[in-house]
Amino acid sequence: MKKKLFALVLALALALSLAACGGKDAPAQDGADGSPEVNAPEGGESNPAGDGGEDSAAPGAPEEGQKEIDLAAFYASLTEGEEWPALMSLTEDETMQEMLDAYYPGLSEISMKQCGVYTAAISAAVGEIALVEVENAGDVEKVKEIFQARIDYQVGDDANPGGAWYPASIEGWKNLSQIVSSGNYVMLAVGDAAGAAVESFEALFA
Repeated sequence: MKKKLFALVLALALALSLAACGGKDAPAQDGADGSPEVNAPEGGESNPAGDGGEDSAAPGAPEEGQKEIDLAAFYASLTEGEEWPALMSLTEDETMQEMLDAYYPGLSEISMKQCGVYTAAISAAVGEIALVEVENAGDVEKVKEIFQARIDYQVGDDANPGGAWYPASIEGWKNLSQIVSSGNYVMLAVGDAAGAAVESFEALFA
């Protein structure tokens, strides 16, 4: 009888000790869903977007509700009509990489999901389309700066003649160039049909 009582007490003690071990709180997680928590800098609020206050889910993540756009198909739709001069691609053939780097310095160093750059086959013609989807939302401004640098080079200034060279072409680059963006997508359109191209671009995200 004593042995049975002793065994019962021992089993009870063992059960209580196991319950005590298993009842300890689990280590606190960094985030409720297991993702790292973004900590605000000392004395300031968290601003992971780094763009003046709008938070983004993660660097490179499309904006919430952002549509997926096939830029090659969009380019094809833009150039179906006769509004654009004959354009050649600087991104479909590796042999054009040197020209792409000369026209758009720094563009190839940016991580991109999609990139299509098309320039007039005849230098005197005013027509160019550049379409980019960046991996990281923070690179949108960099792309826009590169696009603007392309315009500035083509237009030139009082000290340097424009890369477009011909007076009419320089005027075209000066007055018919537009840069537009939505989410991670950026477009440069140059030419008589640039305004219509911008409207078509904006309609993609409406």
